Amino acid sequence: MAATASLRSDRESPEARRRLAAFLAAASGARAVEIVGLALLEGGAIQQNWGIEADFAGGALAGVQLLVLRADAATGVPSSLSRLEEFAVLQSVFAAGVAVAEPLFSCADPDVFGGPFFVMRRLPGHAFGRIITRDPALDAALSEIAAQLGHELACIQTIFPPHRGLEFLPADSGPLARIVEFRTYLDRHPTPRPVLEWGMRWLETHLPEPLSSVLCHRDFRTGNYLLDGARLTGILDWEFAGWGDPDEDIGWFCCKGWRFARLDREAGGIAARDDFYRGYETGSGRRLDPDRIRFWEVFANVRWAIIALQQSDRVLIGGERSLSTAITARRATECEFELLLLLDPDGNPS
Repeated sequence: MAATASLRSDRESPEARRRLAAFLAAASGARAVEIVGLALLEGGAIQQNWGIEADFAGGALAGVQLLVLRADAATGVPSSLSRLEEFAVLQSVFAAGVAVAEPLFSCADPDVFGGPFFVMRRLPGHAFGRIITRDPALDAALSEIAAQLGHELACIQTIFPPHRGLEFLPADSGPLARIVEFRTYLDRHPTPRPVLEWGMRWLETHLPEPLSSVLCHRDFRTGNYLLDGARLTGILDWEFAGWGDPDEDIGWFCCKGWRFARLDREAGGIAARDDFYRGYETGSGRRLDPDRIRFWEVFANVRWAIIALQQSDRVLIGGERSLSTAITARRATECEFELLLLLDPDGNPS
């Protein structure tokens, strides 16, 4: 249970700062780099995000820069990309014009910062879902923010396989193969989850006609974008990205688990679906099919429940010391309740 605290203290040590400064100098072509500030940022349920204030003497980043270093936590979840893979995805979406932090450098040497990591520019704003969905000062802007998010998602989906630099991403095997993975995990889990089993069976019997694969963020939701006031500044956390169905991210964004304080606002807790759909359809030129969205919303609840259970496994099995991670398993129960409402709203499952 001490692994997390030990890893953090190692990364905050003077020696870690020295190694990191040397790496940044070499990567940027600076004569020297002084790390003025280094602090673990809030958020980052699976990975660690470190805020860096660094003064570069010459080179490509000459002057004082605000950066973010993204590194592995002590434990992770199986479906997450590696940090070097996530960096490659970030490079691709940045080049495509998606609103993301500029990716700068990556490092595979574990001796620098205790494991692979990458460095990007730090964008202004915050991503706290409970604040975004409750702040009355944002009310007048939320419908437009939802439309902007839909447009950003359409921009992400301009990337499709094969794509240079993303050869490591597995081919899209369709939702059925992922349902098999979910069931395999549940079969080994010590606690039976009959509602999740029912949800998976419904998915298996309601598979939609496939569409051409695109790049999916797979965690596109409130809590993973930055707002600076009412201005959308960036999409965060690309560790689950992969090739998939264009409607998968639509269903995930509208999943009730990501509405935070405003369950009545079906698009990410910030607006009506029509606002989000409008931005997406304008950007993509594609009309959304409600039946396909329903399938992917059911899928989202099953998937989020599995991730919640895997998160609690990091503590109960992996030994990570984190109360918030340990109690994430309760979110699986919330997903099960939502599945009952989605699949049997009138007591007559279909």
